[in-house]
Amino acid sequence: MSTADELRGLAEQYTAAWCSQDAASVASFYSPRGSLRINQGPPAIGRAAITAAVQEFMTAFPYLKVFMDGLSVKEGRTVYRWTFVGTHTGPGGTGNRVQISGFEDESSGHFDATEYQRQLSQGVNDSG
Repeated sequence: MSTADELRGLAEQYTAAWCSQDAASVASFYSPRGSLRINQGPPAIGRAAITAAVQEFMTAFPYLKVFMDGLSVKEGRTVYRWTFVGTHTGPGGTGNRVQISGFEDESSGHFDATEYQRQLSQGVNDSG
């Protein structure tokens, strides 16, 4: 099996972990002292903190789905591109559907936070 095949397999497992509603399974992909920074927020350091950060999304979006849009390696860095889809029905939820795409590289996740907040308050604009 090639390195590319191994990376794709790992990314597919990571995607499935996000869809599992088991935040600890997502955190298991990080080293015990690893970190995850979402956009420019403070890093969640260690598996317990990563589990908590992931759980926030899973609680807010009980039926969330994550789709792998692509995987690439450039200059030795792997970039995982994804689309997150869910309805904000968790505690205090708006009931609005959210669909946002982003990417992760190294230990950082990136998405358009302004668009995310707009969709939380208004829902997905299905017209375009």
